[in-house]
Amino acid sequence: MTDLDFADTTDFENADRGFLGTLADPRITGPDGRVVWDAAAYAFLDAECPDTANPSLWRQGQLTARHGLYEVTQGIYQVRGLDMSNMTLVEGDTGVIVIDPLISVETAAAALALYREHRGDRPVTAMIYTHSHADHFGGARAIVPHGRDGTVPVLAPAGFLEHAVSENVYAGTAMTRRAMFMYGIGLPVHPAGQIGCGLGAAGSTGTVSLVAPTLDITRTGQRETIDGVEIVFQLTPGTEAPSEMNFLFPQRRALCMAENATHTLHNILTLRGALVRDPRIWARYLSEAQDLFADRAEVVFASHHWPTWGREDITAFLTAQRDVYAYLHDQTLRLLNRGLTGPEIAEEITLPLAVERTWSTRGYYGSVSHNVKAIYQRYLGWFDGNPAHLWEHPPVEQARRFTADYGGIAAITAKGREYAAAGDLRFAATLLNHAVFAQPEHRPAREALAEVYDRLGHGAENGTWRNFYLTAAMELRGTLAEVDINLGNPEVTLALTVEQLIDSLAIRIDGPRAWDTRLTVDWRITDLEQAWRLTLSNGALTYRPLPSSADPEHPADLTLTLTKPQLLGVLAGQGLDGITLDGDPAVLARLVALLDTPDPNFAVVTP
Repeated sequence: MTDLDFADTTDFENADRGFLGTLADPRITGPDGRVVWDAAAYAFLDAECPDTANPSLWRQGQLTARHGLYEVTQGIYQVRGLDMSNMTLVEGDTGVIVIDPLISVETAAAALALYREHRGDRPVTAMIYTHSHADHFGGARAIVPHGRDGTVPVLAPAGFLEHAVSENVYAGTAMTRRAMFMYGIGLPVHPAGQIGCGLGAAGSTGTVSLVAPTLDITRTGQRETIDGVEIVFQLTPGTEAPSEMNFLFPQRRALCMAENATHTLHNILTLRGALVRDPRIWARYLSEAQDLFADRAEVVFASHHWPTWGREDITAFLTAQRDVYAYLHDQTLRLLNRGLTGPEIAEEITLPLAVERTWSTRGYYGSVSHNVKAIYQRYLGWFDGNPAHLWEHPPVEQARRFTADYGGIAAITAKGREYAAAGDLRFAATLLNHAVFAQPEHRPAREALAEVYDRLGHGAENGTWRNFYLTAAMELRGTLAEVDINLGNPEVTLALTVEQLIDSLAIRIDGPRAWDTRLTVDWRITDLEQAWRLTLSNGALTYRPLPSSADPEHPADLTLTLTKPQLLGVLAGQGLDGITLDGDPAVLARLVALLDTPDPNFAVVTP
């Protein structure tokens, strides 16, 4: 930490540049009056760093807590600090193009209102999603309200809807629960609690929505003119998201880098869970962006953090971002091929000093440690080749044996405290975690582990590590970080294709209970002119398309003829009124009875 130049104020100057104003009341509420975002809660970060925070992370928190409307360059504005992500607004001939509508409808509406307060009541003439993560599409309904679908172009990289659904809906329950830890959503916003996540202050907890794209960007070099604004696109699949794109506004000499280049080392695999990203191709796309756009850009902005101005600084910024991903990839592969495992490589790798001392490549959101393990996982998977790890006991059974070997729960708790007192917090956490998993209600073990997590969190430079540790400590002490975000609400499901809706059902089938049930259901979706046959056999729900009018060779047990909105109503349990049924209605009840309902607040730090 002593090698970091805390006297360098360039980031603060850039983060404040172009400030036009902020909300009179920075608390944003939902329809029920619940506060879904409070930017003023982070005002304490203006003070000196306390002992309960890493100074480097505190500095990053000071930067990400800034909030308001900022001018990036002529005709381009950003609303920052009203959610974890940024909303960018590009003025056209008749209105404004909105890029990335934040996480929640409520924060997106407030951001758009703030822009209009300073720039006039310009209509939205297009919306652009940079990539397929919820913090970049969740507020869409505030930008394209119901009734305007199809009248406002919605641009997205190819594959956007598929990946938005697979990441945020199919695995949404587990991912959202883990996100409570990653972003510290249940923690008090306080110098000893949540101070940010490195990528932003935190995520809002309002209504998540999704509007399906109307125009796919399918190739690098594709040009579109929207409301008189020319845009040149670069597709970057497999980088920070499976579906992502950068783009240049040549008339404004401004380059949007989506989330491919921000002021932090990013994640190869996020702690909330996601597909493992490809740092090799990530680095190559950053090189390609420089080749395509760097000499035509005077400012670079992204979907998080603050812009970078000037060609020299832009080149240095993009070069450092490129080099850190390339270095981590190549060095992990070098050591992997020498026989080292993921955890061993994570202990071995250090970044070059020039990269290590660059603020924009510090590990506030991603970290060298967990990124290296992710790269190992991408190439070799979970198994490290040691057969002792091939068929290990699950955590509870391991914990019971460790505890017995250490002489019981009191002895292992005492030993854990000894390691903590000696400063070996990592092994203290290992031992005390075994104690908690062996006997979850043992209060001394829980408190001892919570104290270790407090110390690990307060020392972490990585914002998401801090939040995981401190949330775990909070839950061990009895306060659950309950999930408030619903990614399965009607505002999201309305945008799903019929295939994606069936997939959402299939992953909820309780396989063992469905082993001996066989049934077929046809869905004839009249407004889409689609027909699908669902087949349940051997515990698996599969489907295939059918001709829209001709009868299938073998009639289904039940056929539903309905519109897509009616189908959404059926799946939401609203009944069958107005729907044409052919066959046995009890079949639908049999299918529904086999659906599993996941617990959004499942245990994480206890069995």
